[in-house]
Amino acid sequence: MSDSKPFEGRVALVTGASRGIGAAIAKALAAKGAHVILTARDDAALERVEDEIHQGGGSATIAPVDLGQGDGVARLAQAIASRWDALDMLVIGAAYLPTLTPVTQIDPKQFNTAITTNILATQALLAGLHPLLKRADAARVIGLTSSVGDKPRAYWAAYGSTKAAFDNLLECYAQEVANTGAIRVAIIDPGATRTAMRAKAYPGEDPQSVKPPEEVGSYIVELIERDFETGHRARI
Repeated sequence: MSDSKPFEGRVALVTGASRGIGAAIAKALAAKGAHVILTARDDAALERVEDEIHQGGGSATIAPVDLGQGDGVARLAQAIASRWDALDMLVIGAAYLPTLTPVTQIDPKQFNTAITTNILATQALLAGLHPLLKRADAARVIGLTSSVGDKPRAYWAAYGSTKAAFDNLLECYAQEVANTGAIRVAIIDPGATRTAMRAKAYPGEDPQSVKPPEEVGSYIVELIERDFETGHRARI
């Protein structure tokens, strides 16, 4: 391990790694020496991120998975366990944003997708990967949240309510592992960032007026490098 490659020999899993913030975090971790497992639904997009990591001298493996499928997370956990003895970093970046609408007009199908992706898959990831995280010397779990999970906002209920549950799951997990090992959990709100999800929510916004995903990637790398207290929360 060198100063420029502090994560050399470590394994990281990033969900939602095919684009935006997830891709930026994956590239930043790989640049620091981690072998990054990239997961999302879009095979082609994952391959592009993998190629960029390899071209930069990093190491990555793609694992296309639809987290909304009933056995998707279980298959992912099994595949990782069959190849690696431990998981050093888990970044939960995958999320689904339903159409912004009043509570009385929420589309049930979209709401169900948000619940499955943002809540149920999160619990499944923590349950399925916990044994691998326990085997790491100093595992780090980073969950990417949103301010609407903490502060309800009109028309954002379908998304915000799932993020509130997401935060609760991670905070409870952080308390449960606080005194039983070396796992540390952080919940990070990226804030306004130049992503496709942001453009969908704010179609009239100038993308150049908000920060690029790479800034979030750098922040997450710096956070993982330090020994933060489990349950740490921050907004970028």
